[in-house]
Amino acid sequence: MKFQLKNIVAVMAIALAFTSCSDDDNNAITGEGNLKLEFDNVYGDADFAFNTPYTNSNGEVVKASNAIYIVSNIVLTKEDGSTYTVPKSESYFFVNEADAASTLLNLPNIPAGNYTKVTFGIGVDQAQFNAGADGQGTMWSDAQALGMTWSWAAGYKFVKFEGTVTSATHTNANYRVHTGKTGDVYNYAEVTLDLPDNALVRTNITPQVHIMADLKKIVDGTTVINFEEGLDVMGGTKVQNISANNVPTMFEVHHVHND
Repeated sequence: MKFQLKNIVAVMAIALAFTSCSDDDNNAITGEGNLKLEFDNVYGDADFAFNTPYTNSNGEVVKASNAIYIVSNIVLTKEDGSTYTVPKSESYFFVNEADAASTLLNLPNIPAGNYTKVTFGIGVDQAQFNAGADGQGTMWSDAQALGMTWSWAAGYKFVKFEGTVTSATHTNANYRVHTGKTGDVYNYAEVTLDLPDNALVRTNITPQVHIMADLKKIVDGTTVINFEEGLDVMGGTKVQNISANNVPTMFEVHHVHND
């Protein structure tokens, strides 16, 4: 009888433990939390730093002095396939290599859950642009302060990558690569990244997704820019090719912190 009683007590203890764990899990995925996206710029296999020489596949040596891109329209996907779209008014960021604080995006009020993917745009989508200055808050003035605008008709610069280049006929010549709307083509790029580990958003856990951004691919990706053909790359098919072919491949998730 004592043996049976001990067994019954043990079984009840185990059942209670499972119930407690289950309750904890259920409680853990309710409410809201924060999620952070960290953008870490590199250049090919090297860490990125201003005024550092990097040799491209065509033998041109670039030294960058300015690197900014607009991250927008962030969407998070849960493991069950459902999505959460960050409100558009809270989903435009200027990632500026010269400003370390700008490379860490804090996303508040995210529904608790296990997230497996992140999608974002590079640039300003057509709907947002068509909303006009009144529909964009301080975004236009913020962009102007960073040199990320053309005229209002031309709109925003989506990517700005500038510096000097040394090539067959140039020695430390100034180059400028700016992507954005060209004519009626918006050149807005969208990126979807799988997370190597789930981002566990909880009321007491703020995941940080570490995204590597390879700036080399702006000018030396599927489309290779040859500065011998021109030091300013700001329009036409070259910008369209950079936006369509190079920019979407710049990003990959290195790891996820669930702290």
